[in-house]
Amino acid sequence: MNSSRLQHLIPGLVIFGLAAIVTWLSFTQEPASSFLFPRIISIAFIGLAAWNLIRAASGLARVGAGISGAMFANIAPGLVVMLVYIFFAAKALGFYVASIIAFFAVYTLYDPAPYSSAKDWFKRALVTLAFMAIIYGLFARLLEVQTPRGFFI
Repeated sequence: MNSSRLQHLIPGLVIFGLAAIVTWLSFTQEPASSFLFPRIISIAFIGLAAWNLIRAASGLARVGAGISGAMFANIAPGLVVMLVYIFFAAKALGFYVASIIAFFAVYTLYDPAPYSSAKDWFKRALVTLAFMAIIYGLFARLLEVQTPRGFFI
């Protein structure tokens, strides 16, 4: 096995393992009606993960040279925001409040507009609120998904 195939196989195994855990959790949690949306997503997730793993194991995935140090440095701030969001903020602050903060932080970190422009700060806030209104309408109203409740609900 060459290093290129191994480079694709290891992440493929990790993603497939994660997909299997998420799928198992979504089918074993109660009340079952609250987990309909996660079940649908987890089925798609494990299907795509299996497809990716098969491509990696068979050597069909030959694209990419890995993540360079510079690319990782560009990704790291957003990764930190998302890890704080997933492991702390969503449960402590509530899904919607934490999502607003995380979305705004990631948008601000990666927006090339200058930080000194009030117009750009207004645009960031407006896009964040519009995005979260869509997420609220989708999850709370349309899909009736139970989201983590926290200090601010």
